Amino acid sequence: MSNINNLTNKIIEDAEATAKQIVDEARIKEKNTINKKVSEAEKEKKIILSRAESEAKIRAERIVSNAHLQARNMKLSAKGETLDNVFKAALTKLNALPQEEFLKFMKDSILSLDIDGDEEVIVDENNSAVTPKFIEEVNKALKAKGKLGQLKLSFKKNLSGGYIIAKNGIGINNTFESLIKSSRDELEAEVASVLFS
Repeated sequence: MSNINNLTNKIIEDAEATAKQIVDEARIKEKNTINKKVSEAEKEKKIILSRAESEAKIRAERIVSNAHLQARNMKLSAKGETLDNVFKAALTKLNALPQEEFLKFMKDSILSLDIDGDEEVIVDENNSAVTPKFIEEVNKALKAKGKLGQLKLSFKKNLSGGYIIAKNGIGINNTFESLIKSSRDELEAEVASVLFS
């Protein structure tokens, strides 16, 4: 019987040793699996954080770029408004020219035009500076230049300062508003460099 006890004890000891070995191996596998998963999670975390950081950087750059664009547009808008005000002020100043200066401008500009001398000179109906006598003076000067010297004076409602020369439905618009519009493109860069440099 003692052999059976010894044999039974030996089987139990071997079984316990095998069980202990299986448990130990399972613990090692468990620890390795956990370490592997933790390592994979850390790598994934780094990838996610890197991606998020990159996206945040791109988003921040876009926001800054957009802010610069808006600031530039606001600056351009302000410059445009300032230029508009400068040209409006120029128009106001031209419309307020003293009578003598206006008549000199008108005479000099008419004499510089390539006209026959029998056109119609149109001014605003409220313009009391341009009289038939003044047109006679201009006609004399035109005759002296070899032109017909037969300009006729007529009036029109709501004509901004300046005048229009017309013949056969074709006109030369020398109103101050038209003169400023036509020379604005040429003058705008120069005015801007004076104002904004």
